Amino acid sequence: MASYAMEDFVGNGVLKGQLPKLLEEGWDDVPTLKVMNAEDMDAINMTQQQKDALEIRSYLHDRALMQYADIFEASGKSLPELLNLSTGDLSSQFGMKRGHMARFKDRTSACSDPMPKSDTLTARNNSSIPSRNNSIYKSYTSIKSTKMQSVRSSLSRTGANKSLEQSLADFKIKDGYTFKGIVAAGPAVPRVCGCIQAPPVNEKVAPYSAIENISIQKLTPEYKIGMERLVKTKTPPMKALELWRERPAVLLCIRRPGCIMCRAEAHQLYAKKPIFDALGIQLFAVLHEYIESEVKDFWPRYWGGVVVYDQGMEFFKALGGGKLLKDKFLSGFLLNPRAIANYKRARTLGVEQNFKGEGEIKGGLFIVGRGRSGIAYQFIERNFGDWAPLAEAIEICTQLQDQQQDQSETIKTSQE
Repeated sequence: MASYAMEDFVGNGVLKGQLPKLLEEGWDDVPTLKVMNAEDMDAINMTQQQKDALEIRSYLHDRALMQYADIFEASGKSLPELLNLSTGDLSSQFGMKRGHMARFKDRTSACSDPMPKSDTLTARNNSSIPSRNNSIYKSYTSIKSTKMQSVRSSLSRTGANKSLEQSLADFKIKDGYTFKGIVAAGPAVPRVCGCIQAPPVNEKVAPYSAIENISIQKLTPEYKIGMERLVKTKTPPMKALELWRERPAVLLCIRRPGCIMCRAEAHQLYAKKPIFDALGIQLFAVLHEYIESEVKDFWPRYWGGVVVYDQGMEFFKALGGGKLLKDKFLSGFLLNPRAIANYKRARTLGVEQNFKGEGEIKGGLFIVGRGRSGIAYQFIERNFGDWAPLAEAIEICTQLQDQQQDQSETIKTSQE
């Protein structure tokens, strides 16, 4: 899977010399760089060769084919020219493997947000023409290098189901700013042998008091160009409330950072960083076990955001209704068709894996409002490898932004 380290993304080609300018203008992480449009490129005087290089690298990054980036760029061909080459030419000129050719030539979809067929959310349509000015990039046109403007009107709506929309209608900030909250989980799929049932999940949103005073420790900062790959000295413990005191936050609770499914979920979520940035939402990954080598392998390759350590596993207990939600490898994975499907989904993304660390404690995701406003959304990993649907997460975050704007306008009106 393609790395989120900026140095890995630009490689040894013509964009390498542009790094200082990109950093100066705020294009300092891979997800944001990939949404540059023609106007943004002209603003920093990128040459046509550099524009072509960014086009090629963004396309390959989406398809986990970055191993071909340097040689494609060195050929001097544009992306449309490369896509029009025959499979024979791709093999003879660039040594591309047959399986990689199929992924490269498929313009209709990237390695992005794949979901098992049993999921009810509709998949997002990708453009069939890989252009810097297509609908994917236009949805981010309000994200500029010097400042992050509100893009509420330009963010395209992903297909959340009717029940979610009805739940969102109940979201209103009143005195005390307490959210009703939404709990979601994957389906309880029967195990192969029929005699083993899926572990039950708590249907109620965790009380805010269960998470605000959790003691955490920051292991990494948000990744930027030229940054040390790992914090040399861990920061002192802090209360979790400090993470979302000023801005809402998404907290991805990772079961095991070396797990292929956990890495794939983290990578897909962080790919949407420009959307969350525009909505004023922070992204955090939460680990319940600290193994330095595992953190180094995980950040920033699969996750470029802040990584925090929850030594007491309190976030994970909150997901389980006060106790850890666990499952065995045999019953929870080998005998679980849903977990096997999740594993196959992650494998299609070209994710590497290892088996270091504790992997039976289920994870999930929290979306927490600013200050003490509460937990707006909670997703529980019922089956190994279940992902929180991005459509739901983005919809919730969009609603949070709307409510903050409404509240600010109300306060401003009352002061006039």
